[in-house]
Amino acid sequence: MQKTFVKYTAAIVTSAIFLILLINFLFTLRSLESRQLSTFLTKSEQVMHTMENNRQELDELNRNLDTDYLTRAKAATYVMDHQKGISTNVSEMQYLAELLNVDELHVIDEKGIIVAGSVSKYIGIDMADHKQTREFLSILEKGDEDAYLIQDPQPNAAEGKMMKYVGVARKGQKGVVQVGFEPVRQMQAQSRNTYEYIFSKFPTDTGEEFFAVDCGTGKILGHSGGMDREFTADYYQLDKLRDCNGGVYREGENGSVMYVAGRQYGNVMICGTIPRSQMLQSLWTSVLTTLLYLLLIEAAVLLLLNYLVRQKVVCGIHRILGGMDAIAAGNLDTRVEVGGNPEFRKLSHGINAMVKSIVRLSDRISSIIEVSGIPLAAFEYETGVDRVFVTSGLRELLDLSHRRAEELCRNPSMFDDYIHWITDTPVTGEEDIYRISDSRYVRIHMSETPEGNLGVITDVSTHMLQKLQLQYENTHDPLTGLFKFPHFRELASQVLKGLPEGEICAAVMLDLDSFKSINDTYGHDTGDQYLKSFAEVLGAMPEDRFLTARRSGDEFCMMIYHCRDVSEVEDCLDQFYRALRDNTVSLSDRQETVISASAGFACASAVDESITILLNHADEALYEVKKRTKGQYTEYQERSAAPE
Repeated sequence: MQKTFVKYTAAIVTSAIFLILLINFLFTLRSLESRQLSTFLTKSEQVMHTMENNRQELDELNRNLDTDYLTRAKAATYVMDHQKGISTNVSEMQYLAELLNVDELHVIDEKGIIVAGSVSKYIGIDMADHKQTREFLSILEKGDEDAYLIQDPQPNAAEGKMMKYVGVARKGQKGVVQVGFEPVRQMQAQSRNTYEYIFSKFPTDTGEEFFAVDCGTGKILGHSGGMDREFTADYYQLDKLRDCNGGVYREGENGSVMYVAGRQYGNVMICGTIPRSQMLQSLWTSVLTTLLYLLLIEAAVLLLLNYLVRQKVVCGIHRILGGMDAIAAGNLDTRVEVGGNPEFRKLSHGINAMVKSIVRLSDRISSIIEVSGIPLAAFEYETGVDRVFVTSGLRELLDLSHRRAEELCRNPSMFDDYIHWITDTPVTGEEDIYRISDSRYVRIHMSETPEGNLGVITDVSTHMLQKLQLQYENTHDPLTGLFKFPHFRELASQVLKGLPEGEICAAVMLDLDSFKSINDTYGHDTGDQYLKSFAEVLGAMPEDRFLTARRSGDEFCMMIYHCRDVSEVEDCLDQFYRALRDNTVSLSDRQETVISASAGFACASAVDESITILLNHADEALYEVKKRTKGQYTEYQERSAAPE
């Protein structure tokens, strides 16, 4: 009997151990894939953010340079038109080009011929002979003295040298003055806005690869390991990447298997890969460590049970069975008391010790999970059993007090209601993720059967908090904390589309008065504080009626809603302006001021009104009030058509 008992007990405990290992393996594998997918998506987001920032910087650089180049071209035209006695020989033109800080200077007559210039070999060129020069003939054709043309950087007609030319019509006579620049800064900025350049600077972990694929041609546009290699493996091919948004396995080089995840950015697929063998290395370490500890516990449990069976089982079977029936029903507080002889007493003591050991088994498993370093907790409750078996980590993961946790564990029905109360409200957009508190998020997987329920809980707080932080940074202005303008447009559009019948809303555009002089006089730090103080007044407006955002620079915007008529909109604006007048800003140690801002607003009452049109109308109203006065607001008034 002793050998049979030990044999079956060993089989049961061993099966339980391998079941736990299997669950642990499958869950941890899924968790690893999920974390790796999250890592790839986060890094892909960084690449896209870098591309977008570079594009914006390039656009800003082009606008600034175009303005600067046009100013120099107009200055050159002014000199040529007002200095009648100026010599147009090459040396004088070169000297004038140096004074204007331009690389080339040309004078084109009414026939489109270069008649003077700082580059002698260009003199006599007919502008109509080449596509690049022919564009400037449009200035002569218009006959407008204010006409000008800013040409994009491209190879010039004479030498094929990369140049940027700006032409301006002459005053008082038909002709064009043209200046040229070598677009060094623009070409450098363009070179930084390539995937090859970004990936060359992009940090990667061991074994990771990041690359970009053109969705039209399948060409590799950039790779974190450089472009000096062949891209023939399956996981580089576009047709193998079209379904990799959620993470897939693809064949790699030399028979390896790669975990691949990607997302599309415009017409480009940005992908991250890592060998499956490397991703699973930490998993195998955890599983083997857990197996070692479980086997040690199994050996200890078997030794203890072998001793109890050998020393304590003699007789008193019926009374013992009665006590065991109560224990099997979940009454683990039952004590088996068998008297009459020392053997019965010893047997009773052994059964009670065994029951206590079983009760503590969940704590032992919890200790093993804690040693493995995995933020994991498990629970189980069966039909007809009046206790819930949980691992020790569950209380911490669910932020329960000791008293509350003990109460739930003693009442499976209450525990079941509590778990379903949590799982009834998942985090929006997430699968099986639930919010426990402001700083605690968990993933809960449950297996429900007629016999009972088994569940596993893991901590995903770090992932969710990082994701929420990224969402906040994508939608909020870093200086003022207000919404960014693109996100404001989306929210305002939703307000407009959901406008109840009988209510109106208003888009408001605001501009700080004399902000440039504050920046110039007191410095940008004071200017930033000035902007933040204004944003604090905006942000203090009631959220149930005001939607606020920073548009750009010293421009802000609002959406006012839940109003019955224009007078209510004006009441809200008066409320804002009163708060603005009550708020003072320190410009220096001895000087304070009240922020002055001008505003224009436009109202809408129809659900089919376009948010773009509404914002444009508010802009027009702002422009009108800025022309007349400052520190006030006005409503957009539609201009009537002029009479015929």
